[in-house]
Amino acid sequence: MVQPEASFLQARKSKVLVALLLTFASGIVDITGFLGIIHLFTAHLTGITVHLGSDLIAHAWRSALATSLIVVAFAGGSLFGRIAVEIGWRRGIRRIASITITTELLLLLCVAVPAGDSLSAYEKIACLAAAMGVQTATLTRIGPLTVHTTFVTGMVNKTTQLVSHILFRTYDLARAGSDAERAEVRTKRKVETEMALFLACVWCFFVGGAAFGTWTFGFWGMRALFTAVGILAFALAIDALWPLSIEEEKEQSER
Repeated sequence: MVQPEASFLQARKSKVLVALLLTFASGIVDITGFLGIIHLFTAHLTGITVHLGSDLIAHAWRSALATSLIVVAFAGGSLFGRIAVEIGWRRGIRRIASITITTELLLLLCVAVPAGDSLSAYEKIACLAAAMGVQTATLTRIGPLTVHTTFVTGMVNKTTQLVSHILFRTYDLARAGSDAERAEVRTKRKVETEMALFLACVWCFFVGGAAFGTWTFGFWGMRALFTAVGILAFALAIDALWPLSIEEEKEQSER
């Protein structure tokens, strides 16, 4: 039986940090696009899909066009990101995340720079949704965890699953019959606790990004996206120093 690692976080510090940075950035992008364009979110598709269904029944064609565009742009960005990661794995490019993060950064700049004011609302939301799709594909796994940095429903659900496991590990620890068994249970509980704390942090960083984006939008409008651009630039620096493990992305990728 494969023994769990002693520390989930220590073994993957760079990926954990980049995941949190990307989550904070997505919170900024999501709320800035909502406040500054046509009151639609671009970082997750569940609500957008509901809007689309409602728009079709109501014959609200302009709104349906906007929601459809978000879905298509997000999916296109995600497809581009996954293709880039696959190529990176096949060719041994360990810094492939730098390419996808740079792509996201450029898409955000298209909207954030003053010249972006000339873009139509549809073009703006397409850029933001594509950027979020690329980000979603950039980092999908950290060890055994599926990680989404642009929406948090799955993160909350997985956190509750881990909390349940932790409670049962505590029960198993009280009933363990040997020192070796107790040590194994403690190790598993420690790893699951770290994973739960990390996923809770993902949720907090998304909330924090949305709050920060709302605050900065009040001062800068769509220029608030420059804060997300700065965060992405910092993530690029991290990837340059500690490349994300493309091997792990391949082994653990959702198929």
